[in-house]
Amino acid sequence: MRLPPETQVAIDFDDNRAVSVLVGPYGRNLAQIERRLNVIIDNRGNHLTVNGSREASAIARQVLERLYDQASQGRDLDQGEIEGTIRAVMAQDGSDAAGDKSDAKASRAGFDSINLRKRPVSARTQAQDSYIRALKSHELVFGVGPAGTGKTWLAVAYAAQMFERKEVDRIVLTRPAVEAGERLGFLPGDLREKVDPYLRPIYDALYDLMDPRIVERALQTGEIEIAPLAFMRGRTLTNAIIILDEAQNTTSMQMKMFLTRLGENSRMIVTGDPSQVDLPQGQTSGLAEATRLLRDVKGIAQVSFTAADVIRHELVARIVAAYEGAARPHSSPSWHEPICPWSTSSSPPAAGSSRAT
Repeated sequence: MRLPPETQVAIDFDDNRAVSVLVGPYGRNLAQIERRLNVIIDNRGNHLTVNGSREASAIARQVLERLYDQASQGRDLDQGEIEGTIRAVMAQDGSDAAGDKSDAKASRAGFDSINLRKRPVSARTQAQDSYIRALKSHELVFGVGPAGTGKTWLAVAYAAQMFERKEVDRIVLTRPAVEAGERLGFLPGDLREKVDPYLRPIYDALYDLMDPRIVERALQTGEIEIAPLAFMRGRTLTNAIIILDEAQNTTSMQMKMFLTRLGENSRMIVTGDPSQVDLPQGQTSGLAEATRLLRDVKGIAQVSFTAADVIRHELVARIVAAYEGAARPHSSPSWHEPICPWSTSSSPPAAGSSRAT
């Protein structure tokens, strides 16, 4: 087997501060790019040299330039941002120098994004791109997949965008209060203090994506409402965007009750990880039933994520893949059939088509 010829690419940047952000503490960001693209990056002040195959070096150059542009705009670069940029460049390039073909067929126009006042949030994988497009074109969207794929993060980002643009009057956040195999006992405090521990991931996303003062004020006025799933019964939610997180822990009756709360000018987003069901043994997950029954219902989109879409940390993707591989022979086929109405390796059909609606 003939190895590709080695090549060297030199890049010079102007902004010292942006280069420092690009490199990261102790060169952490450059090390991540080196591992993913199988290149060697030498950093001497504002001068960077990339050594590797011609294809990998070209991709690394584009990644570095994009990340530098983001750093120049004052944005911080975390591991997820770097991984997302690598995937986006490889997708647009039409090849994956690291051997991961999951994003190779992404749209040439690039991934879709959600524009917030604080900062834009862009899709980092093809599945995330399909998810954002589904959120923009459907009134009810199911996002199903393993931890770390951005399901809840993007749902909260889209809700924040609609709220900032005054397309809805409020955001309603809920989840089933099911303990993850633990016995927490009685929790003191008022309703919000009792529910807060279960909704902490959503709170974290809200404060990261919106001005904390706006979030606090909206929580005080009820424009952002936090409520246990049981408190949804009997309500009709109008002019709102409603997010049900950890939906794999709903029962069939809870899921039916929740879905029928949808009122005029409202959107619903349901997220869950089918591999982390904490319901009592033998009880059917409401998320599993809903995705099966509503697969072809007009106005509903279902998007599935896999271990290839994990952006939290590169090691998390390997952990998820290992668990998926171990569980596959013993799993129910319904959780491993593709549930997205369009393939995550291709762009979704236009709004209004029979499969997308």
